[in-house]
Amino acid sequence: MKVLLLGDVVGSPGRRCAVRYIRENPHDIVVVNGENASGGIGITPGVAGQLLDAGVSVITTGNHVWAHREVFPYLDSCGGRLLRPGNFPPGNPGSGMTTIRAAGESVTVINLQGRVFMPDCDCPFRAADRMLQSQSAGIVIVDFHAEATSEKIALGRYLDGRVTVFAGTHTHVQTSDACILPGGTAYVTDLGMCGSSAGVIGVEYDDVLERFLTCRPSRLSVCEGDEHVSGLSVTLGPDLKPASLETVHARA
Repeated sequence: MKVLLLGDVVGSPGRRCAVRYIRENPHDIVVVNGENASGGIGITPGVAGQLLDAGVSVITTGNHVWAHREVFPYLDSCGGRLLRPGNFPPGNPGSGMTTIRAAGESVTVINLQGRVFMPDCDCPFRAADRMLQSQSAGIVIVDFHAEATSEKIALGRYLDGRVTVFAGTHTHVQTSDACILPGGTAYVTDLGMCGSSAGVIGVEYDDVLERFLTCRPSRLSVCEGDEHVSGLSVTLGPDLKPASLETVHARA
């Protein structure tokens, strides 16, 4: 069985290249972070539908999931195909965990958000413990949307041997540390992004430069051109444990 995880999809360039890559490189399970898929921030029901129709199994998100209010009811009605971080406080729309069937196997996908340099949320370590207690799937995939590499590494090692694949998202820059941890979990600190590499993490260079030079908030526009996908492809053996993995970073 083959599992594909793609990093943060940024706007229409990210959607285009992610969809092309997914269609040209079939996998049994496809998990994509879509929290920047609609205009570079947040996700709408229409955009989520485009990704799901293209072959995405589950869409994960992060701190920008609430950017478009029309997604709130969709999070409850989409059958778990679009997740929000599971360690947001109780009472929020949607769920941070879902279980699907793929290639005859039960697959659980968990979405969590970090707390270091990020908006307030509940403890991801304790949330992961609670969520894992309530599932019995043979394959468990975690998307940890977090800023600090130390927090991602710590949670990855904390869950080593308890989940099948652990991938960090959020920074839009792929890390070079993909590996199988001692307990058998396939791991990477950050998947990177899907979108234009002609600007700064998927947005226009001039917009970003203005923010740095003036220290004033300003609109960020999605960058076009030089589209790349970044992510991780994991091959599972007959025992449903990672047998090999390969980082994905390609023009698409």
